[in-house]
Amino acid sequence: MTSASGPAAAWRPGTQGGDLLPSGPAGRPSAPSGDGHGPEIGPPTVTIGSYPDYPAAQRVVDYLADNRFPVEHTAIVGTNLTLVETVLGRMTTGRAALLGAGTGAWFGLFIGLLFGIFTVGNWLAVILVGLVIGAIWGAVFGAVAHAMTGGQRDFTSASSLRAGQYAVIVDAQLADQARQLLGRMQMSGSATNAG
Repeated sequence: MTSASGPAAAWRPGTQGGDLLPSGPAGRPSAPSGDGHGPEIGPPTVTIGSYPDYPAAQRVVDYLADNRFPVEHTAIVGTNLTLVETVLGRMTTGRAALLGAGTGAWFGLFIGLLFGIFTVGNWLAVILVGLVIGAIWGAVFGAVAHAMTGGQRDFTSASSLRAGQYAVIVDAQLADQARQLLGRMQMSGSATNAG
């Protein structure tokens, strides 16, 4: 009976021991650490409060900062993220051309200013020509780009991410100090509301 020898023979998938892993093209790999879901990022943290909106979480961190808490050890984490696309209006070929003309005019103005700096003669005319040519090309490109969509997206919109709630987290070794300060904040807030 023959047996294999060497480092690769001792390695078995799923077994413990970083020194038993085979070497790869980049050298010896390191053994996985943590829970296996990626590298450990910083010290362990504790959630000291959860709030329905960002301003409430921001007030908590601001209160901690006002009371000389080391806020560089805190974070505001938004959870239950939702993508919200707010429709701003209908997009027509004419409106696309108008928006393109505005963008092109800004670009033409920039190019006109660059050329105008180095012009010996009438620099104002160079700037105006750049602005007009930029607006014309912008309008053409805006109209063509909208026409090429074939009516697939005849509206303009703005996208934003919103969180369902915001958690304030701190490093685990500072959690008790943060909770004490948070308790004082809630007591002073309830005393103000009662008065």
